[in-house]
Parts: sequence; structure tokens; C-alpha cells
Amino acid sequence: MQNKQGTALYYSVKEQILNRIEQGIYPIGGKLPSESDLCTEFEVSRTTVRLALQQLEQEGRIYKMQGKGTFVSQPKIQETITQTINTFSEQMKSIGLQAHSEVLSLEMIPATLSLANFLDIKPNEPIIELIRLRFAEQKPYQHSTSYVPWKVAPHLIHDDCSGSLFELLKTKYHLKILKSVESIEPIIPDSNISNLLGIPENTASFRSESITYTTDKVPIEYSSTIVRGDFAKFVTERYYHF
Repeated sequence: MQNKQGTALYYSVKEQILNRIEQGIYPIGGKLPSESDLCTEFEVSRTTVRLALQQLEQEGRIYKMQGKGTFVSQPKIQETITQTINTFSEQMKSIGLQAHSEVLSLEMIPATLSLANFLDIKPNEPIIELIRLRFAEQKPYQHSTSYVPWKVAPHLIHDDCSGSLFELLKTKYHLKILKSVESIEPIIPDSNISNLLGIPENTASFRSESITYTTDKVPIEYSSTIVRGDFAKFVTERYYHF
């Protein structure tokens, strides 16, 4: 079914609801009117309203709670993947969000075989494991685990690691960082990480794995970061050479 301008009715209803969300008429976390009320307000059928709501749900703008209704979702945090290394705080600041990190664990452990391979060291060599919970606008957003060879930052275990690890490695340990090689894949976090991030179990999320190298091409950090899938989306920037 279409309106007079030839636009599908459900799309018109969807856009009107979306406009109200963006204007704050339907606030974040707020409950939408019932399907029946929306049918009356927009003078359309229940099928049209359901199609509009289904589209908004697929786009992540609303979510349904069984027996409670339909609610406005928190907008996703857009992280742009570029060729420039930015710290977590810099990324959040660039999109107007306040960020901070909470250190959950900081200890020295022997390198497993896989970690030794990532860091180009021998198995059982001492490494420092740093586990942090990162917040955006006071909400848990990332669970990050970093591993740094003890020999490149021997006093790191006594440092304040609630800020930027890269800045600390650069300023205190005089390491010249060249690049990070990163991969991103979808995962389902375990129950412990789900609880820390404040998400229901079996919620789809992202895992980012990266290895950071110095200008001498020496790997100095391996990290594995779990990012909430309900809060995040990743955008790549590509430049073409003519």
C-alpha cells in the first residue's frame, strides 16, 4: 500500500516515528505508544505499523521487551577505522562522549605459547597482563585485555594504567609506536564478560584483536577487546589514489 506520493505507507510511518525519536519526543529508553495507539494516530492498519516497527528494530533504533512493550534504543557509538592510531579516549572525544577506564586486574604472568607467538618472545617469559573495563558516558562499553612483555616496560605493573596505555609506553618507557595490526570479528561473550558489560548472555558483540609494533618492528603489545554489539558499529574510511 502506498500514499499519494507513491511512498510505501510503512516507510512513511517509520520515518515519522524516527523523526520523533531524533527530536526527543520519544526519548532514549522511553516506551513507544502501543501498536493500537500508533494505528489510530497515523490512520493506518496494524500491519503497516508492524512493518514500520520491524524496520526500526532491524536498524537498531528500537527494541522489544516481552510483555512490556517497545522502547527507544541507545544510539550506537560509531568508531571509524582509519590509518591513524587513536586512543580510546581520543576516539570517544572525537564523537563527543566522555570516557574513562577502570583497571580490573594488573599482574605478571608467564607467556603462553600463543601469546609468545604474538609478542615474538619465548614461552614462559614474563609478561604483564592488564585487564580494563572501559566506559562511554558512564556505561560499560569495552572489556579490554592487554599483554606487554615485561622486558619492554618492567615497572608497568606499578603504574597507573587507568589512562592511555600507549601514552604511558611512549612517555615513560620511550617506545616509538609505529603501527597496530587489528582484526575484528563477531562473537558471543562468556557470562563473566557479559555481566561486566551489563548485557544479557548470548548478546552478539565484537572482538577486536591487535598487535602493536615499534618503529623497529618489534611487537610490544597484544590486546583482545570485547565491544558491546548493541552499542557499537564500525565504519571504514578508504582513500583512492589517482
